Amino acid sequence: MKLTSFIRDGKASYGIVTDAGIIDLGKRVSEPTLRDFLAADGLARAGAFAAEAADFGLDAVTLAPVIPNPDKIICVGLNYHAHIQETGREESVQPVLFARYAGSQIGHGEALIKPLESDQFDYEGELAVIIGKEGRRISEENALDYVAGYACYNDGSVRDWQKHTHQFMPGKTFAGTGAFGPWMVTTDEIPDPSKLHLQTRLNGQVVQDTDLSLLITSIQRLIAYSSTILPLLPGDVIVTGTPGGVGARRNPPLWMRDGDVCEVEISGIGTLSNPVVAEK
Repeated sequence: MKLTSFIRDGKASYGIVTDAGIIDLGKRVSEPTLRDFLAADGLARAGAFAAEAADFGLDAVTLAPVIPNPDKIICVGLNYHAHIQETGREESVQPVLFARYAGSQIGHGEALIKPLESDQFDYEGELAVIIGKEGRRISEENALDYVAGYACYNDGSVRDWQKHTHQFMPGKTFAGTGAFGPWMVTTDEIPDPSKLHLQTRLNGQVVQDTDLSLLITSIQRLIAYSSTILPLLPGDVIVTGTPGGVGARRNPPLWMRDGDVCEVEISGIGTLSNPVVAEK
């Protein structure tokens, strides 16, 4: 099943994505957001609506970030050997984690914003893991039981601001730089995320291409490690890291610029596509 959040006629809602369009769950259930729906064991109820007729087509809505209001977005750095090699860094024993703010996110089709302050706006195609139920100190063995689904993510990075200090969060959460979508695919359709394939394209040119089996820290360990720090809640997002091929490490560097289109495609999920617009 595919679930997404959207805006239609100025009203935020969420629903099931089908070939015919969107089944609006927001008008059928009491939970106001997809995050609340997940917290109320919504996946167990969603199937009852899946055969209903679509309320409108995808072209009638603006897609929002899959989870517009997560309690936390935990991003992972340096989680592919190819990316570590191109950065010249050493592999870390523990996962490299940083935070992104919900207000920095956009949905599929919306514009990635190249900020006024920088010309070093980079792409990072990644797999996003959406948590489906609360857990603390989750074991690796049981970790995937806590996942609601998976989505595409573009962790757009403002590289010079990322390098201002060794704490690189400023370059990772500029407004309008994190694309999340177009929907989440539930785990019944993706029992083993390590078998997925990720590709990032800039203006049709393949710039990143990897199998998810090449993650250094597995999704299971990321969940176990993160949930040791504080409880994971329904709707929380873990963005699992980008592979090699980022623009900053090319010669010459390849930055996203006004008028570009960046796509992140993951097998079994779909394609997240966003134009790039320079802030004025």
